[in-house]
Amino acid sequence: MSGHSKWSTIKHKKAATDAKRGKLFTRLAKEITIAARESGGDPLSNTRLRLAVDKAKGANMPKDNIERAVKRGTGELEGSELQEVMYEAYGQHGVAILIEVVTDNKNRSVAEVRHTLNKYGGSMAEAGSVSWQFTRKGYVGITDEVDEDELFLVVADAGADDIQFGEITEILTDLADFQNVQKALDDAGIDMDEAVVVYDPNNPLALEQSQTIQVMNLIEKLEELEDVQNVYSSLEISDEAIAAMES
Repeated sequence: MSGHSKWSTIKHKKAATDAKRGKLFTRLAKEITIAARESGGDPLSNTRLRLAVDKAKGANMPKDNIERAVKRGTGELEGSELQEVMYEAYGQHGVAILIEVVTDNKNRSVAEVRHTLNKYGGSMAEAGSVSWQFTRKGYVGITDEVDEDELFLVVADAGADDIQFGEITEILTDLADFQNVQKALDDAGIDMDEAVVVYDPNNPLALEQSQTIQVMNLIEKLEELEDVQNVYSSLEISDEAIAAMES
């Protein structure tokens, strides 16, 4: 999956950072609210909501918090109106960046994003100048041990584009086949840890390791912002760069 192949690895690292910073419940609540608003409050018929709730339970988020987040999404409970916003930017060395934000205050969010970009070597870009470099894809992440041959047949028959096995098994699919792939995995009894729409770079950019780490540091700083849910980039990230960042 080219440049996107380490997306989940970085996301799991970010989750650990969130927990340390006390921001994990805030992010999870936003994810639940958006999922419920998008496709309803029943986890049985809303895969995105079911996975978000499972993730929240796994992080020991209180049941009341989960229920309130669902009700905010379905409109049963009043609260600040959350908006999904996508900012476009460039990192160092010409790396294209998309910054997905969920916020109740766009002015605050854009100011924080712009400040972080300027401070760590990036810059805001005009709408449309970066997004064309990405394609929206369905993404499934699986952390359980799987029978690789069986899983490959299940998702290939359902229309998956690409699958990579590793510590995290990652599947990419066209949006038209995304629901089919999720249903096939459910029918096969294979648990999904993540099933979301992502932005996959069309032409991942490979840099020298020192340059890669520079851009990864910028991405990490962006992901630390409370309103930022996800950051996508055209950067090709190697295992060596991830190891160097963690050392």
